[in-house]
Amino acid sequence: MWYLHLGIAIVAEVIATNALKASEGFTKLLPSLVVVAGYGVAFFFLSLVLKSVPVGVAYAIWAGLGIVLTALLAAVLFKQFPDWPAILGMAMIVGGVVVINLFSKTAVH
Repeated sequence: MWYLHLGIAIVAEVIATNALKASEGFTKLLPSLVVVAGYGVAFFFLSLVLKSVPVGVAYAIWAGLGIVLTALLAAVLFKQFPDWPAILGMAMIVGGVVVINLFSKTAVH
């Protein structure tokens, strides 16, 4: 069940982060409300995950996947395309998350 909760936390955080860009410094009401709600949902579900997953592992997965999904959504919504070094760096982050999940004794299986 923690994977579902973590997935919800990641999606909510990605939506909130892109809404933060759209809020233009909290000057637009609807995106600002999405930011507050999205981060609230993200942290609530992350707190549920932390009941059963070590914080370092949970945060690595949350942050790693959040970075990639945020960049993808920003490319679609705001035409902000990462260059090759950024893509390589994000691939390395995802590789690190995979290593943690496959080989770490601290990861929950």
